[in-house]
Amino acid sequence: MSRVAKAPVQIPTGVEITLAADKISVKGKQGSLELAIHTAVDIQQEENELKFAPKKNDKQSNALAGTFRALVNNMVTGVSVGFEKKLVLQGVGYRAKSSGKTLNLSLGFSHPVDYELPDGVTCETPSQTEVVIKGVDKQVVGQVAAEIRGYRPPEPYKGKGVRYADEIVRRKEAKKK
Repeated sequence: MSRVAKAPVQIPTGVEITLAADKISVKGKQGSLELAIHTAVDIQQEENELKFAPKKNDKQSNALAGTFRALVNNMVTGVSVGFEKKLVLQGVGYRAKSSGKTLNLSLGFSHPVDYELPDGVTCETPSQTEVVIKGVDKQVVGQVAAEIRGYRPPEPYKGKGVRYADEIVRRKEAKKK
């Protein structure tokens, strides 16, 4: 059995879990999420924890049990605490401004970039060069951050671009004459 699937998911207070035959719903103070359960995974709820086990004893079922355990754990964390990604804009004239469901970016192009945020994701700009993306779903928050970073990834010579706050950009030496 997968080592990940052996560890049960602890359910914090204030989080409500509903198990159906083919889906699991998690509701908390931040929001609610749903996930379709694969037929090869068995989920048991005991008091304040969820236990995962494969229905068959083959490699794919073991892998799926671990995967679903990680996905449900991320759902529980998301509805209780939430997820956030921080981006930093580095470069002369690079700015970000959040207004409602739109993030306005000036990234050195001849035109401004307007990014429409999907449902369930919010964006804050504490300063002109910082962007904080928050949401309940870890996958969606990461995808939004990756799409914003994709407009102008950090380049290796001057380090200009949009980068994650904890990202380290390896700098190259400039060409010598």
